[in-house]
Amino acid sequence: MNDSFFKKIESKTGVPMEEVFALANAIQFADFRDERQVRKIIRNVGKLANKSVPQHMEDELVRSIVNDGKAFNFQDIEDMLGR
Repeated sequence: MNDSFFKKIESKTGVPMEEVFALANAIQFADFRDERQVRKIIRNVGKLANKSVPQHMEDELVRSIVNDGKAFNFQDIEDMLGR
């Protein structure tokens, strides 16, 4: 992909591609059984989406991912944030 493609994404979302790549890297190598890592990823997604994640929602997402064994899904987080 070329640089202009990434610049278009940045201009539409307002999110620097370096942050998107850093999050993707964190997700790729994360241990989703580790509650601390899952919480950090959820907070980072909220930060990138410019949405605060209420504590009860964070707890529900963490429980769903860590305890219930659900796969990490950006769509679930978006739905919970009401986007």
